[in-house]
Amino acid sequence: METPILSVQHLRKRYGDATVVDDVSFEIAPGECLGVIGPNGAGKTTTIRMCLGLTVPDEGSIAAFGLQMPKDALKIKARLGVVGQMDTLDPDFSCAENLLVYGRYFGLKDAFIRQRIPQLLEFAALTSKAQAKPGELSGGMKRRLSLARALVNDPQLLLLDEPTTGLDPQARHLMWERLQLLLQQGKSILLTTHFMDEAERLCSRLLVLDHGKKIAEGKPRDLIAQHLEPDVVEVYGSGALALADSPLRNLASRVEVSGETVFFYTKQASGLLLALAEHPQLRTLHRPANLEDLFLKLTGRQIREDS
Repeated sequence: METPILSVQHLRKRYGDATVVDDVSFEIAPGECLGVIGPNGAGKTTTIRMCLGLTVPDEGSIAAFGLQMPKDALKIKARLGVVGQMDTLDPDFSCAENLLVYGRYFGLKDAFIRQRIPQLLEFAALTSKAQAKPGELSGGMKRRLSLARALVNDPQLLLLDEPTTGLDPQARHLMWERLQLLLQQGKSILLTTHFMDEAERLCSRLLVLDHGKKIAEGKPRDLIAQHLEPDVVEVYGSGALALADSPLRNLASRVEVSGETVFFYTKQASGLLLALAEHPQLRTLHRPANLEDLFLKLTGRQIREDS
């Protein structure tokens, strides 16, 4: 097996009586995108902060490129690219200047950085914005500039913490396109996200965290097949909720209610759809099970507060 570019073993982190990361282990191979998903407070950001050397674990080990964190933190960081949840661009500098100044933090020569700036701006679809300041950019442009900045040192591993939060669909799709290009170039990515379509599109493997623990790991399609029935029928409209406790529930393996919608999970939907045809006032959606169903089954439907 190929030597992992990042290896995290038995990581734990406590704050007072709360254990926010509890015995988490995972590895990332060269050229792989590992997605980390979970509700708010699951431990995703704390895990990334420990991988970056920003938070010291109470137990466990982190190795990257054959080096140990935090002992070799500076050497590891020199080979990482990071895009956090919050915009940390310098508002006083133009796009090109943001890249130049950031490159200096890595000890790169100005001549080398200036040579890379046109390529990075082209990659981020920001060539025409080289002299614009971040305040003149849209949200999607700012996120792409943050990604370009994270690439200034030509990193082997990118750590992306919810990189498309707050973007409209067009901006998200353009960001996804850029991340797929990086994977095609052989970069490795550790990605946290709340968007299940993003995880399914980009990630070769997923790690599901809840209450600080790893509760599932594997390829997206494999996890769906392992944990879920293949068909889902959503029913909503006047009288839909009454069906959750009606004889129709016997036509499904599992029934869940969320808001005004009843979800029937089944291995064979034809009988259920035939029975539902007798309720023309209801609206139905028949679809294959997806990552969102997996997420909700493993972590529950209750809303979590940010933490």
